[in-house]
Amino acid sequence: MAKKYISQAEAAKKLKVSDRVIQEMINSKIFETKQVGKNEKIDEDSLNEWLENLNENDEKMLALKRVICHFEEYMRPENIFLDFHAENKYDAIRILSEHAKDMKLVRDARWLYEVVVAREELISTAIGNGVALLHPRHLHPSKIKAPSILFGRSDEDVDFDAPDNKPVKIFFMLLLHNDKQHLFSLSYISKLIMNPGVLESFLNASNAEEIHTALTAPMEDKNS
Repeated sequence: MAKKYISQAEAAKKLKVSDRVIQEMINSKIFETKQVGKNEKIDEDSLNEWLENLNENDEKMLALKRVICHFEEYMRPENIFLDFHAENKYDAIRILSEHAKDMKLVRDARWLYEVVVAREELISTAIGNGVALLHPRHLHPSKIKAPSILFGRSDEDVDFDAPDNKPVKIFFMLLLHNDKQHLFSLSYISKLIMNPGVLESFLNASNAEEIHTALTAPMEDKNS
């Protein structure tokens, strides 16, 4: 029987990972491939055989890559906003709200500012260690164009009434459509920021690409 070759996009859909992950697997020669014109295609039988023979570590790594790819749907490199200047917490929220509008993540910057401030006035969204997880009190999918997370880093410390009394420099603004997206993102970010090395990367990175790498590298890389 002739071999069936599938595209990288088809392989990514089958494994529930990104095209970038598939390219990394091709580079590691995990699958048999064939050059078809300008495209490198994957032997579907070799992919299925690899899936059927995964060891425990490989299964964990695949599951982790799927989680990271899911997070990357919301946290794209262009959503990273570095070294803005804010006089206080409300100024930081205003600046991030306006940036979200400029990025076409939301339809109305004033609305976003008001709902995030309303949430903030109930209890601070600063969680300690210089990080705040900004979000509206209620989900508003009609106001948010696509589920997204905006990452911001201020150029100076901002007093944010944090539980540990430390000022904030790292901001995540969660702009999501439903509770499942929200809880998944909170869980992912919370695990990230428990690692001091990741926080240090956020503070010291010189560009958005370095930040995005810190956000989406496998957890074992973060612990190395």
